[in-house]
Amino acid sequence: MRLVLLGPPGAGKGTQARRLAERRGWAHISTGDMLREAVRKQTPAGQKAEPLLAAGQLVPDALVLELVAERLAEPDARGGFILDGYPRNPQQAEDLAALLRERGLGLDRVVLLRLEDEAIVRRMAGRRSCPECGAVYHLEFAPPRVPQRCDRCGAALVQREDDREEVVRRRLETYRQKTAPLIEHYRAQGLLVEVDASGEVDQVSQRIEQALATSA
Repeated sequence: MRLVLLGPPGAGKGTQARRLAERRGWAHISTGDMLREAVRKQTPAGQKAEPLLAAGQLVPDALVLELVAERLAEPDARGGFILDGYPRNPQQAEDLAALLRERGLGLDRVVLLRLEDEAIVRRMAGRRSCPECGAVYHLEFAPPRVPQRCDRCGAALVQREDDREEVVRRRLETYRQKTAPLIEHYRAQGLLVEVDASGEVDQVSQRIEQALATSA
């Protein structure tokens, strides 16, 4: 099966994509992971992306498409894949459709994870991470034993800049502006299924499986 996973930041796309890919034996293709892996392997697209990433610049749509094409050509993607973080706008969706058509393929489903803004802010603004060992906590849902200290190494926990409430709200506004047309694009094609992303991770995983089963 060939899937796209959509949803706002903080809805759990990466977590759910990884879990679904592991259960089904599909390739999990994340834009960020894909960029880093292409640079590490020094693929043609990775060599083009490396100086842009080093300079903190956005990677153009055409280059992202080239990276996606390279990644989808790898053996593990032939049995099915989940795209996480791509496409991000209708033009990228058209580019992806054209790429798949060239290979005689198409998308099977687009899963939209829905979550209210306030729940997203609560999830993301409460996250804290350890700058030393990388452990991640949540002040409400998974707090450290000692306030603001890492359980593993004792280092002082920090809040990532993009987890600050004002930053999260800006990201949500950007998501609405850029992604709402993409949602309607896939809805019009009859590919979209919507899943409630609130609650525990296992609950959301079950909802995704049920949505895929009933829409098959």
